[in-house]
Parts: sequence; structure tokens; C-alpha cells
Amino acid sequence: MATVELRFSAQPEHVRTARLVAAAVARRAGVDEAVLDEVRLAVGEACSRAVGLHQSNGVAAPVQVLLIEEEKQFSIEVGDEAPHAVATGGEPAPGADEDAESEDEMGLAVISGLVDDVEVRADENGGRIRMSWPTAPEPVLD
Repeated sequence: MATVELRFSAQPEHVRTARLVAAAVARRAGVDEAVLDEVRLAVGEACSRAVGLHQSNGVAAPVQVLLIEEEKQFSIEVGDEAPHAVATGGEPAPGADEDAESEDEMGLAVISGLVDDVEVRADENGGRIRMSWPTAPEPVLD
């Protein structure tokens, strides 16, 4: 299992770099060319969501992206360190911005529409979105 780790400050201009790196590593891992646009879009959405959460919650920590190459799948985890409403039983955090909350939900809906295998975890210490795609088996050379 090979893993590439990318960390960037929560600035929107760094999301493009994360998308490009994710697509390059996905291609190398054997993700089908036809799916690479979905990988780029999903990573862009997840990273934009993490950047927005960091900015709206005043979190100075970097956004973390893990690109994980496994035997038959390629996974990407995008992590943030912003407190999530899920941790308080679904109640918005004090002073939470309702527009930011609905943007967050919209981002998750877009990601779910792009990726078949998605797992979202969140608590008061942050959140993580894990997205996975199958990889093509390596050809056997005679």
C-alpha cells in the first residue's frame, strides 16, 4: 500500500493543486481514464468544503489529503479540523452560519453523486471524507 500525503493552508487557491495531484496519483494507481474527471471534481469539492469549514471556524491548521493506493482500489481522504454540528447531536454550533451549513450539505450531495463509495465521518475535532475507486489490474507481461 502506497500513500501520498498532501497538506495545504486553508486557502481556495490551493484546491486546484490538490485536484491536479490527486488526478496524477489516481492515473498512476490505475484508475480508469474515464473516471479521472470524477476524481478531480470530487477532490475539488471535498477540499473546497474543508477550506470553507476551516475559514468559517477560524481554524489555522492545514487541510490534509491522503492519496492511498491499495491492491484493487484507490482511495482519497480529505480531512479538516473544524468542529462539526454532528458532534452536538445535529444542533448547529453556537454562532454557526446557516448559509455555510447548507453549502456544506450541498458539497456532500455533489460528492455522493460523483463517487459510489463515500464515507463521511465528523465530530467536534474535525471531519474526514473517504472516497474510493476501483483500479485496473496490472497487465501480465509474457
